[in-house]
Amino acid sequence: MASNFWVTATADLLLLLIFTVIPFSICQPTDQAPPPSADSCNSIFLSYSFNQGTKLPPNVTDRTRQPYRFESTLLILNNGLEELKSWKVFVGFQHDEFLVSASGAVLADGNSVPGNVGNGTVFAGFPMTDLKTAIETAGDFTQMQVQVKLVGTQFGVAPPNSPMPTNISLANDGYLCPRPTLLGKSEMHVCCRPDPSVKTNITTSEEFLPRQNGDLTIMYDVTRTYDSSYWAQVKISNHNPLGRLDYWKLSWEWMKDEFIYSMKGAYPSVVDSTDCIFGRQGTYYKDLDFANVLSCEKKPTIVDLPPTKANDTTLGLIPFCCRNGTILPSHMDSSKSISAFQMQVFKMPPDLNRSQITPPQNWKISGVLNPTYKCGAPLRVSPSEFPDSSGLPLNSTAVASWQVVCNITHVKDDTPKCCVSFSAYYNDSVVPCRTTCACGCPHNAARTCNATSSAMLLPPEALLVPFENRTAMAVAWAGLKHYPIPNPMPCPDNCGVSINWHLYTDYRDGWSARITLFNWDEVNFADWFAAVQMKKAAPGFQAMYSFNATTLELDGANNTIFMQGNPGLNYLVGETDGVHPERDPRVPGKQQSVISFTKKNIQVLNMAAGDGFPTKVFFNGEECLLPKTFPVNDSRRNLASLIPSILMLLFIPC
Repeated sequence: MASNFWVTATADLLLLLIFTVIPFSICQPTDQAPPPSADSCNSIFLSYSFNQGTKLPPNVTDRTRQPYRFESTLLILNNGLEELKSWKVFVGFQHDEFLVSASGAVLADGNSVPGNVGNGTVFAGFPMTDLKTAIETAGDFTQMQVQVKLVGTQFGVAPPNSPMPTNISLANDGYLCPRPTLLGKSEMHVCCRPDPSVKTNITTSEEFLPRQNGDLTIMYDVTRTYDSSYWAQVKISNHNPLGRLDYWKLSWEWMKDEFIYSMKGAYPSVVDSTDCIFGRQGTYYKDLDFANVLSCEKKPTIVDLPPTKANDTTLGLIPFCCRNGTILPSHMDSSKSISAFQMQVFKMPPDLNRSQITPPQNWKISGVLNPTYKCGAPLRVSPSEFPDSSGLPLNSTAVASWQVVCNITHVKDDTPKCCVSFSAYYNDSVVPCRTTCACGCPHNAARTCNATSSAMLLPPEALLVPFENRTAMAVAWAGLKHYPIPNPMPCPDNCGVSINWHLYTDYRDGWSARITLFNWDEVNFADWFAAVQMKKAAPGFQAMYSFNATTLELDGANNTIFMQGNPGLNYLVGETDGVHPERDPRVPGKQQSVISFTKKNIQVLNMAAGDGFPTKVFFNGEECLLPKTFPVNDSRRNLASLIPSILMLLFIPC
């Protein structure tokens, strides 16, 4: 009997645990209450907590390269009086972290997860972009805060040590964040407050953020919406006077299994509906003919249409479409500084209602021989307005609008796409492009050329032939001038475009130069432009004779000369075969002009010391790599006058 009593008592106790303790633990809300340290913060509270980590294979002898899994939580809490719109938080990762997942956030620079974040990164909210206040939600933490669960790999920090970041801070404009406070070894927090020195005309009652400024902006405007689909217009606008795109490619990432059914003004680079047919989309849309679907890729790449499709009733008839992917600075042609297209997007459950619209994330845009752009996360802005299709003097508004801001960035490991050579009337040798792989090295460079050797001085005629045909000229010139000949020879510059700046004349009241553009690629550049920055001589610019040129003020300095082809000379063709391809080298596309300067009202100029040469050179917005040295001023050389003569005799206008 005693035994049965204890069995019955034990069973009752287990039932009690099952129906009380266990359900209570399961039903806990996923958004936990903020830590006590948040109580003293009356603005935006941030915290970063390292939860746990484990050692990962392989086992390596270098402890600094041993991989470990880390799991952390980033908390963003609005304890202030104003709603925090489109929150962004910087986390200063420092252990070569590779982020595998981030719940409730995306990377603000447009990169996708998984990805490297070892130099620190900015997170942006998704899908919850705005954090409301306690006042307007009665203290509802599910609307006031976001907890981002981070999972990834870090290197070198073994348990029980914690791989903490160097810093966490709010990346939204108008806030100041002190250094975070470290609690123990695995948690840090900071309270970010509004910057009192920042004046704004935005009122707390405004529903949307104001439009932002940037080198390039992309508008995602929803123009029509239905339960299961919507129409969106995408407009790309260039705002940088030296920014440009040629043959642009635009990509993004769908977050909720959307797919593109049809488009006007642009097209996917790959038309493929396979992912829909064998995915959730094919199961749900059983009666839809997926043969007509344009793209089911999670990360589609969109390209512009050629001008021949501008008036096509099926693919074109969209303002600012169909330019072969060319977007110019507005001061060149304002009508060509914009590109636009429209597309029909199908949605998936549970977002099947007219108002549930999720913009794509992780936007990227690139061109051929153009600057590198980094794009932020989409920001919800006030609906765009369009001229009414009825022709009446009124505007219609978009259903919803998001803005993506992209800025030109100079990444440390980016390789240039163009380079510059220097020559002068007082020296018969040309200082070439940096031949040590200026625009990248071939894979077999170590076996075929010297990637660290200094560039060899060249005879002027060598500028007119491809690099692979210059070796004999360079060796012969070095022998004639008693220059050293490296073994192996220097690697080629591998640049698609090269520019020669030749100091042509120098006299008491002025001076002149000749600039020659060479296109070694097979890509043609319509409406090309170049720009040079001069340290001291730019204010003396007078005229350019074969190009259309003007001075351009950048960042408050009037030291940039902007040049483009005159009508009929604004097309820089690609490299072509010689007259006799079997024996003649290939011929680059070329454009050339003389540019003149005055010395009046300018401080003393030392032309040979560098005042006669540009400090920066741009081609189609891409900054070109300059030589490390200038031509040496040696009055004993008597062949200097041959350089402009050779370039002029061998120059064939294209």
